[in-house]
Amino acid sequence: MVCLGCHSYFLETSGTPFHAKPVEPDRLVWAIAALAEGLGIRAMARVFEVDPNTGLTWLVEAAEHLEACSRDFLHHVDVEQVQMDELFALLSAVQDGEVTEDEAIKRLSRSPHWVWVAMEPVSKLILTFDVGERPLAMAQRLVHQVTQVLASDGAPLLLTDGFRDYLTALVTHDGQWIQPERRQGQGPMPKPRCMPWPQLLYAQVVKSYRRWRIVGVKHRVVFSTREAIEQILAMRGWKIHTAFAERLNLDLHQHVAAIGRRVNTLCTHEAG
Repeated sequence: MVCLGCHSYFLETSGTPFHAKPVEPDRLVWAIAALAEGLGIRAMARVFEVDPNTGLTWLVEAAEHLEACSRDFLHHVDVEQVQMDELFALLSAVQDGEVTEDEAIKRLSRSPHWVWVAMEPVSKLILTFDVGERPLAMAQRLVHQVTQVLASDGAPLLLTDGFRDYLTALVTHDGQWIQPERRQGQGPMPKPRCMPWPQLLYAQVVKSYRRWRIVGVKHRVVFSTREAIEQILAMRGWKIHTAFAERLNLDLHQHVAAIGRRVNTLCTHEAG
């Protein structure tokens, strides 16, 4: 292909996972599809007659390319609602610098992680997803990624479960520090507080569990008023819920073998 700027020639596969690969593109695509369907790295290597390290490299490059495409296409998105949720999964604990590729293939070690997802329920558009543990830092990172995708002048309705760190992440990201007034004439000044912006709309679906079964559901309006939130939901005939994000979690469990609950690609501990 010819560059329209400098009029020099370059390969059409430049910047893609197919660049500088001595393998047919169809073969590489089928190999990645086999890994996504739950075939192990060594099994994929035997089927497609490649080295296991090569197959692992293909998988990593495809994931990085997918993330880059998502960042390039998803920006300035104007939505009216955002549902955020997290699901527990057992994913491969292969990170840079922790283990070598040979050790990762040999051990196939698994460690507990959480898959964090934010979606727009009207169009079912996945705004962002992330993988990590379940601390406050991950909730803040998910909220930050959502705000990077959304339009700067938008203030959508945010719906989550009762996970406490969502509230802290939203206040610290979409809020401002204020100095409360002193209520008494003497004594120390009150500590500064982080207060949310007035346009922030946020509600929670708090579920009560007993022996891993749901025994109660409460709807909690955290920021704004119940009337304002119900007015937005009434345009779609909905109520406060996170059903679409939970349905997405079920789809991930059913269609992504790496985070399935009862599939051969997982082991709950290293001995298994």
